[in-house]
Amino acid sequence: MISVDAPDKEKKPASGHRRPAKQALGVVGWQNSGKTTLITRLIPALNSLGLSVSTVKHVHHSIDLDQPGKDTFLHREAGAVDVAMVSDKRWAILHERREPADAAADLPDILRRLSPVDLVLVEGFKSLAMRRIEIRAEGATPISPAGDRDTIALVTDGPVDPALPTFRRDQIEPLASFLADWVRAEVLAS
Repeated sequence: MISVDAPDKEKKPASGHRRPAKQALGVVGWQNSGKTTLITRLIPALNSLGLSVSTVKHVHHSIDLDQPGKDTFLHREAGAVDVAMVSDKRWAILHERREPADAAADLPDILRRLSPVDLVLVEGFKSLAMRRIEIRAEGATPISPAGDRDTIALVTDGPVDPALPTFRRDQIEPLASFLADWVRAEVLAS
């Protein structure tokens, strides 16, 4: 399981836990299975239960939030490792990965860089060993092997898995309550 202690012990997540541990939970499924839709519906439901949430999204294509010719682009081209873009409403840090293109992203390092929250929902990274929920379209091949201890729940409109807590796609509030209980149990156990 991936759990990262926040470096700033003075900040508290919304739930008020004394020790702001970031619990990371994968949301895995095949392409177009509904991972993003599920996450965008879960976030407000988890917020309403008092949990603060961040997300990490694994993408399979090149990303660039910057524009050629802009100052921050020139900073990166000149060799800066990190470039912060800051405005009155938001900020972003662009980190230039210098590893080979096929090197896996270092999820624990990324999690350490996020603000202290109760739960980080990680979309993708399906081959990484971490606690996760699987979203499975009816008739799709399971990602998680039978008996996988990392998978804590299944979201599907297909057959129910008797070995896992199973939720239908429209059961957002029950799933959010299940996840809130899981987060609280993980924090108490750590």
